Amino acid sequence: MSKMTEKQIDENLDKLEGWEYKDDAIHTSFEFENFKEAFSVMTRIAFEAEAQQHHPEWRNVYNELTISLSTHDAGGVTHKDFKLAHAIEEIVDAG
Repeated sequence: MSKMTEKQIDENLDKLEGWEYKDDAIHTSFEFENFKEAFSVMTRIAFEAEAQQHHPEWRNVYNELTISLSTHDAGGVTHKDFKLAHAIEEIVDAG
């Protein structure tokens, strides 16, 4: 899979609220009511990431989850990252 251009990344970011591009990755964060809710969402994301064979870099502190997506083999952002980002949004919205 080939790395996307900044123009392609910007066009795809227009379809995702709250995500930004920097340091060769797309990033977002979510705040939940409590740790249990954050961890529950992380678990659902983990199952989806495994199904897609594409795994996020993430960090959880109490009720906040920060996520970065990039395709290391391509050296930047690819369509795989946006596919997972949209799935993450669906999981969070359904939460």
